[in-house]
Amino acid sequence: MTSIGSDDRGWLRAMPAEAGHDALLSRADHWVLPARRLSDLVQGRPAGVTGSQWTSASRASFDFVVYAADTGRPVVAVEIGPVPSAASAEQRVERLKDAVSAAAGLPVLRIGSPTLRAVEHGRRLVEYVIDARVYAAGGTAAGSEPAPVGFRDILGRLPDGRTGPVNDLGALTRAAAVEAYVAGQVADPIVRGLHVRWVDGPAQGWNWVQVRPDACLIEQVSVTEHRFSCGIDAARLAEDLAAVAVGERLRENAVADLLPRAEWTAQIVALSERRHELVGGFAFDHLCAD
Repeated sequence: MTSIGSDDRGWLRAMPAEAGHDALLSRADHWVLPARRLSDLVQGRPAGVTGSQWTSASRASFDFVVYAADTGRPVVAVEIGPVPSAASAEQRVERLKDAVSAAAGLPVLRIGSPTLRAVEHGRRLVEYVIDARVYAAGGTAAGSEPAPVGFRDILGRLPDGRTGPVNDLGALTRAAAVEAYVAGQVADPIVRGLHVRWVDGPAQGWNWVQVRPDACLIEQVSVTEHRFSCGIDAARLAEDLAAVAVGERLRENAVADLLPRAEWTAQIVALSERRHELVGGFAFDHLCAD
């Protein structure tokens, strides 16, 4: 299989042959290495980047880097974790990394979540994105027919014996919510969600479950694609990852920091009123009534 997404830009540094020994995994003609500095990926200071920017950004790291096995070139650098607060030192470093990555032509995928972490969730996420991209590329190659369904919507046999979308990352959370309901830990077994994509910003997804009739456990995830495509709609991926985060909270019985249901409904209404800022508008008006 031909590797997809390899980049021949001169600034990008190929993976050293010996680095394969440190690979976290090999999948579909891609190598995945953890914890790579920007200086490991970019050879020299790219044009348009100041010396100060390069000095600061080159020491910063990405959680994972996916390489094309055939060329050794970086396909995408991946970060997973909390979104830095405004005007923080972390946000400054993130912006510097983005500036250098853009100048070098390095694709970046950033997953923002207060709950998801690279150590616990990164490997599965990277595998998922590689599989989704390979599937999408197989349906668009010259001389081939488009895939009949998207990667996220492929139907198959689920662990509980039902038929459903086998690539739904939130499937285990939906099962955990039912278990929590039977155990009396939540008031409603249904996990609900919504997603949006901002015209000049990231994709965002939310998932929530009613722990009490008047209060919800809510998780939000952002997905930012820089010069990269996940192979599936980024907003749907954000919603599914938010479901994964809800599942983590349920399994750990970490159901504090609840939001009153009425306040959450008001936030959804406020989001719907910004539909002109969203790609494709707002498709969740049915959730605006409490």
